[in-house]
Amino acid sequence: MGLLNYNDRTFDFEDRILAHLQVVMAVKLKRCEPFFLSWALGRETGSGRQAIWIAASLPLHFEYFGGRPPSLNRAWIERLLCSASSASGLNLSDERNREPDADSLRPETLQRSMSGTSK
Repeated sequence: MGLLNYNDRTFDFEDRILAHLQVVMAVKLKRCEPFFLSWALGRETGSGRQAIWIAASLPLHFEYFGGRPPSLNRAWIERLLCSASSASGLNLSDERNREPDADSLRPETLQRSMSGTSK
């Protein structure tokens, strides 16, 4: 399990998903192309969806807890990049090119922030 720390918020993702997001975000931000990142929430957090605006002007930090970097799937990265370039932004999908079950993705928003607020 890893953490995406973004603009004083922390989001929980599996290390493999986070590694692919890091590549996609690096490519988009290097090109000065901000985008929305959205994903389904798990049942334990009330279901629904969440979206954040990814832009180079906002602080971004990736934290991995696994011992080894995961292998990267080039085809999945290309699909994610294509999605990130669409008008609706990057809608996180799994490697089989479908939106995963929210509970299997587990991108739960952790109610952590530097300001101590929950939202």
